[in-house]
Amino acid sequence: MNLTDVDDRTIAAAVGKGVSLREHVDPFARAFEEDRDWLRIRPPHAQPRATEYVDAMIEVIQGLLDRGVAYKGEDGSVYFAIARFPAYGRLSQLDQRELRAGASERVSTDEYAKADARDFVLWKATRPEDEAVGAAWDAPFGRGRPGWHIECSAMALDLLRRRWGVDVLDIHAGAVDLIFPHHEDEIAQSCAYTGKDEFARVWVHGEFLDLAGTKMSKRYGNILTARDLREQGVDPGAVRHLLFNTHYRQKLDWSDTALSAAREGSARLGAFRDRLALAAGETDDPEAAAAADRFRTAFAAALDDDLNAPEALGALHVLVREGNRLLDEGRRLGPAVRAAWGLADEVLAVASSARARTVAAEALTVAEEDGIPVRPPEVPPADSADGEAWALRWAAVRATEKRKRNFAEADRIRDLLRGAGWEIRDRRDGAIDVVRDGR
Repeated sequence: MNLTDVDDRTIAAAVGKGVSLREHVDPFARAFEEDRDWLRIRPPHAQPRATEYVDAMIEVIQGLLDRGVAYKGEDGSVYFAIARFPAYGRLSQLDQRELRAGASERVSTDEYAKADARDFVLWKATRPEDEAVGAAWDAPFGRGRPGWHIECSAMALDLLRRRWGVDVLDIHAGAVDLIFPHHEDEIAQSCAYTGKDEFARVWVHGEFLDLAGTKMSKRYGNILTARDLREQGVDPGAVRHLLFNTHYRQKLDWSDTALSAAREGSARLGAFRDRLALAAGETDDPEAAAAADRFRTAFAAALDDDLNAPEALGALHVLVREGNRLLDEGRRLGPAVRAAWGLADEVLAVASSARARTVAAEALTVAEEDGIPVRPPEVPPADSADGEAWALRWAAVRATEKRKRNFAEADRIRDLLRGAGWEIRDRRDGAIDVVRDGR
């Protein structure tokens, strides 16, 4: 996974702050890694930074110049000549006739001295602001800095060659809006340099994330970040649950309603994880073993079908529903179910990190006789320990109201507890699970 830490925007921001490029970028890189870890995303095997691979970029650019598919402009910058790469546009099914200046908003003559408006920059001749923030390097074709597209190709090719001795990626991922021009440009410069017919065997493009029906974009000012969710106390399992509930090639509409449903789903999975840890035996009930086998088959089939995460997530919920039923019936869940759960948790990691507190039926009776206050739970205590005791106490009140058939009051208490971040789940044996939802 690349960190493209030098481009027009980062340089402009560093100039505005009066700091070096590295001083400007480093805090963002650290924040990104913190958010990645919070979201339970594993660190990549390699995370190259563009500024540390400039030599590799210079090597690729010089190779393109030597092959005659790149040229140096009058302004001292180096450009890729699209007309000399006939396969350009095959990924996006783009007709090169659309690439006339003015024919599309996607093509402009910009501020660089190109021979053809369709061409893209590989190396930008240095400017005073580049020098001011330490974003300029010496090269045989002139002092300057890399263009955005060459950074990704050069870093990938360098790592591929050094680690595996190949020039073609198996899988290349990115957002759908990068297909053109970024990924087209990557293919053109990489294939022209290596002589291969492809840069990646498989391309995986994720669709847009909408916020309340509108595309999430800095331009619209409707950005919701992982850091925002983290500061709001949202459980990372719920975030992953929401994301995996939509196929990566479909737009995802983020809303409070969708997040609430994801929280409930994630909490159900977390509660099952806790029950499984306490109740699992050394052998599986035959029905439990069969459920685990069905899950493994359905889970693998879903992910083999273009990473169909919604289907995989659905298979997990079926396993959990069957597992809870078997536990309620006093049946054994052993190694087969534990292994099935472990597989799902390793791949999806969607279970809430909150731990359930189970209150047995007899404990509820004791609590009810212990001077329960009559006012509903309007405001929870700030202290977390007191907050749990408060939630357990009101869960007992709700149980009393249900036994009295005061269902309206029981529902009111349930909703107030939910509003304070607690989920109450009734079990068939008369006990209840009280779960903090991770806020």
